[in-house]
Amino acid sequence: MRSELFGTLPDGTPVHRWTLERGPVRVRILTYGGIVQSVEVPDRSGRVAPVALGFADLAGYLGHPGPYFGALVGRYANRIAGGAFTLDGRAHRLARNNGPNALHGGERGFDKHVWEAAPAGEHGVRLTRVSPDGEEGYPGRLAVSATYTLDETGALRIAYEATADAPTVVNLTNHTYWNLAGAGGGTGVGGGALGHEVRIAGSRITPVDGDGIPTGEYEDVEGTRFDFRRARQAGPGFDHNYVLDKGVTADPVEVAELSDPASGRVLTVATTEPGLQFYTADHFAADLPFPPCGGIALETQHFPDSPNRPRFPSTVLRPGGVYGSETVYGFSVR
Repeated sequence: MRSELFGTLPDGTPVHRWTLERGPVRVRILTYGGIVQSVEVPDRSGRVAPVALGFADLAGYLGHPGPYFGALVGRYANRIAGGAFTLDGRAHRLARNNGPNALHGGERGFDKHVWEAAPAGEHGVRLTRVSPDGEEGYPGRLAVSATYTLDETGALRIAYEATADAPTVVNLTNHTYWNLAGAGGGTGVGGGALGHEVRIAGSRITPVDGDGIPTGEYEDVEGTRFDFRRARQAGPGFDHNYVLDKGVTADPVEVAELSDPASGRVLTVATTEPGLQFYTADHFAADLPFPPCGGIALETQHFPDSPNRPRFPSTVLRPGGVYGSETVYGFSVR
């Protein structure tokens, strides 16, 4: 494990890159936004290639913040309708950065801050920051940590923890886009990830309106294009939250698999979270070095707009409580 200067922000703040290695797996984490800059794993022939979309320099991330490449997203991942919610009878208005809605923590969410970093054992790094009361409209001072570790199997484990001094809402995720053919490669149009096969252990989704806001209902995937309970090839047009059959769990449970038949690489996703956003990145802009559908995001999470949806699992964190979440990305070949 090593740390090096990756670049500096316009205000002179340094950004460091931490490299974690275990066996043939190498992962690079930035203190800017908690970004997973790269993940390198072998294919069935032992050839190592990067499988997470990212940029070679800091300028790439500063110039293209919208796709949230590899980012640690918070204080609330996904959308909150109308950029507002009410908690304990008190209304809170958030920064609206997605039409009328709040998305991924607001205009300057967790992905646009530099985090403090310290080693976490021989094969990990722990990032920390304090989100002040009122940041992007969210109530309460929130102390957050995210620990990235390569375990003995070469899996990347991300463990989140947070405490607050006032009632608030929290929903953290990682926004890596995966292309197991090798970032920038693949069999899709222009070298995308649509040749991958996907399996998701979710029998329902939370359907959304035209702004991506849940209707508040649950919809069965049986007999629809959303049914990935058995692995099948991915197609375009997905940006939906899956209601994972396992629900909220104390320990990570495997909920999804992404595989590339050509290279033999397989990614498994295990999590404690009740939901997973399956996003095929159809809307990558023309100025990006990756084509539309150039990667697939599998964002473990609580559901979008939960603060306004009493039927959804709660995202409320109160003083004295501890928010905890863990997701494990495992790598193998077949």
